[in-house]
Amino acid sequence: MKQQHLKSLWALMIMVLALTTGCASMSPYSISEGELERHLQKAVSDYDRQQLQNGSPLSMSLSGADVTLGPDGRDVAVIDVKGQVALNAILTKLPVDIALKVEGAPVYDSKEKAIFIRRIKLLESSIDAGFFKGDLAPVTDTVMGVVAQMLETMPVYRLNESNMAERMFGLVPMDVRVAPGRLEFVMDDK
Repeated sequence: MKQQHLKSLWALMIMVLALTTGCASMSPYSISEGELERHLQKAVSDYDRQQLQNGSPLSMSLSGADVTLGPDGRDVAVIDVKGQVALNAILTKLPVDIALKVEGAPVYDSKEKAIFIRRIKLLESSIDAGFFKGDLAPVTDTVMGVVAQMLETMPVYRLNESNMAERMFGLVPMDVRVAPGRLEFVMDDK
């Protein structure tokens, strides 16, 4: 009986060792710029739908989102968005076309199992409201505040719990590293 228990214990230790060695040596799982762009557009669409259902008079839509990861070897994401913000007033809709370029740090939140963009900085902005075209600081500041709040609270990527590999990543301490053209999930060394 004691020998059987010892064999079971060794088998368990070998299995744990194989799993931990396998995880440590496996190549990092990565997310491409294109995947982030698709997730961002879907997240903005979902956010807009939720805001309208909650009675918000503002609607937002993206006509384009371009994500650049690791420009100039830096650990940042540059997000260039074009879209429209509209004030839905009684019987009328007042659209404003916007173009913003922001930079921020991708951060993995293990509780949410999602990637957020934090420490956002505005790089470029322009608006076209029909009656005005250019950079109107008060309007740009307001739009930038909305975009910053969205990116700080709305993930640009969330692990897919139905995907076995992504579900496994959610079970171990992970972090995200910026590489040119992609984000890589790596073991958290903290």
